[in-house]
Amino acid sequence: MPRYVAALLALALFPFAAIAAPGIRFEVRLAPGNVPNPLASGRMLVAIAPADGQPGFTETDPPLLPLLGADATNMTADTVVGLDAKSATFPHVSLDDLPIGEYAVQAIFAFNRDINLPGAPGNRYCVPVKVKLDAKAGTVVRLTLDKMYDGKPPDDTKTHKYLSVPSKLLSAFHGRPMVYRAAVVLPPDFETAPAKKYALLVRIGGFGTRYTSAASIEPDARFVQVLLDGAGPYGDPYQVNSANNGPYGDALTREVLPLIEAQYRCLGTPKSRFTSGASTGGWVSFALQVFYPDYFNGCWSQCPDGVDFRAFELINIYKDDNAYVNRFGAERPSKRTHEGETVFTLRHECQIENVLGRGGRWELSGRDWCCWNATYGPRGPDGLPVPLWDGKTGKINKAIPPFWEKYDLRLVLEQNWKTLGPKVASGKIHVWVGESDDYFLNNAVHLLKESMEKQKEPPFDGQILIELRKGHESGGWTDKQMRDDMAVRAGVK
Repeated sequence: MPRYVAALLALALFPFAAIAAPGIRFEVRLAPGNVPNPLASGRMLVAIAPADGQPGFTETDPPLLPLLGADATNMTADTVVGLDAKSATFPHVSLDDLPIGEYAVQAIFAFNRDINLPGAPGNRYCVPVKVKLDAKAGTVVRLTLDKMYDGKPPDDTKTHKYLSVPSKLLSAFHGRPMVYRAAVVLPPDFETAPAKKYALLVRIGGFGTRYTSAASIEPDARFVQVLLDGAGPYGDPYQVNSANNGPYGDALTREVLPLIEAQYRCLGTPKSRFTSGASTGGWVSFALQVFYPDYFNGCWSQCPDGVDFRAFELINIYKDDNAYVNRFGAERPSKRTHEGETVFTLRHECQIENVLGRGGRWELSGRDWCCWNATYGPRGPDGLPVPLWDGKTGKINKAIPPFWEKYDLRLVLEQNWKTLGPKVASGKIHVWVGESDDYFLNNAVHLLKESMEKQKEPPFDGQILIELRKGHESGGWTDKQMRDDMAVRAGVK
């Protein structure tokens, strides 16, 4: 059989893998019936997993196999996006060093402008394909994206409702129709006690928690509970006003919560509103109480993201020169075990964000550091967030920290205590963290506690608890304990 005939036969029989020049290359295209209208631009991602595993697109914990990213512009059915050893890759390994073997590979075209997640509604993908990868022999893997994420929320039930509230404030900021998504968990007697009114609990989950996960929240006879959606144009919007995300805090307090309180028979008074959350939700619940002190009657903040930017994880954004390397010249840890061992460094964590972000930019990735940067930092002339540091070197831009100051909760309270102190008095603030927090969040809480203990006019009368030998989200108040305390403050039964 002539060689060229054998080659054509091999391509016909094995369309996903064909011999090519040494190295591994992925060629990704959209199925003809799966092209966005209008044509879209975004980020093409390819994930690799063991043959019996599920490719992952957002995980940072090792051990990991490569995730590749490349920009994709004005995608049509004829556009082929190639990814290979020269593409942005996470973790810091070469695709050429991947051991020969059987793998599962999957591709996603991420282009949703309003929800910056690989699996966001409308994004195209293919199911995982099993292939043999051999960099030395040369392997070309051809993937066709023939499926689309629909993003439909669960069906409403008697107690669980899933809302998408059109927001005039967010729409005006972004220049296109925008909605504010939230789930409402009603009391079990909502339908049988039509004259009864309820307190309001605004809940915020850990990083990126979607409102669609509200089914895990149990109804409480005293509260209408609202779970906010942790997804926006730059990932989790952190539910506060910002230069890049827009007026999320005002949209929540002026548009969304008034609608919910009216529709679901809430008491609708500052005395009857509360916030709670852990990790990301810990910071947001605390920030909402600080930024809207007259609107809420208490926050229960557990293991909050950095509440003092002198200890933003292990970075002092005001004094440090580099995010990736500390003053001793060592790689800066970002996550640790309870025993103190480093799980991964900040450079390692940001590399996945470089891969996910358009243009290989961590500040557009939709992950943790992207979200903090978009929430706290300024908007550039190009309409995009200005990064706090250089994504390759970690060098901090000294012009940026002053923009972050108004989100440094310890600093905000400290500088405005004469006016804020009386408004958050009567025990409104409750903060808990574990001394062995996985992400070093305890350091900032210590600084917050030291600052609050110095306040005398009026004296700080909240709770700041630091619990020994506890890690991230491994302690603090139970859900019932928090709701019981809130019910007492609200005077509801």
